[in-house]
Amino acid sequence: MRVIKDHYPRYRELHIHESSPGGRGASLKLAQECPNYSASQYIDGLPSGSIHADSGYRCENLEALTFSDESFDLFVTQDVMEHVFDPAQAFREIARVLRPGGAHIFTVPLVNKARKSECCASRDADKGIVHHLPPEYHGNPVDQNGSLVTMRWGYDIACFISETAGLPTAIVEIDNIDLGIRAEYIEVLVSFKMPR
Repeated sequence: MRVIKDHYPRYRELHIHESSPGGRGASLKLAQECPNYSASQYIDGLPSGSIHADSGYRCENLEALTFSDESFDLFVTQDVMEHVFDPAQAFREIARVLRPGGAHIFTVPLVNKARKSECCASRDADKGIVHHLPPEYHGNPVDQNGSLVTMRWGYDIACFISETAGLPTAIVEIDNIDLGIRAEYIEVLVSFKMPR
């Protein structure tokens, strides 16, 4: 939220979409304060663009979003981009649905730091999973089995996004105990879609 407020102080007026909200923190604040906030989850087996009957969430696949071009001023993901099988395509899709002057503001654990990012798992031609490293899972609010980690990102993620999606990307690190911000993996990334 600090990065959103610093870069987009009028965020309450913007069209914001969050993929895979966690039901706490910034997700709740955005949902409560922003009239033009929407959210989606990836729900396996549910057609993209449809609404899940029980949760009320719209189903969206980051690699093939059903939104029109230039739909949002801000696109938010929190600890999601390490679970995508085709991150280049996901970043391109996010760039497509952003309006000029907008941004993808997100967190992702930069576990590899200055080392090169690594692919942990990919899909084969038959859509099966190929593990390149021992499988690791993180919590998932809509799947009790968790989400498979597909990427171990490093600082080179900024170049990856710029090269694959054309979005200049900054890595912001706020270490301020007075704000209650001090931990490992506190980086926030901001990928900007340049104004026309």
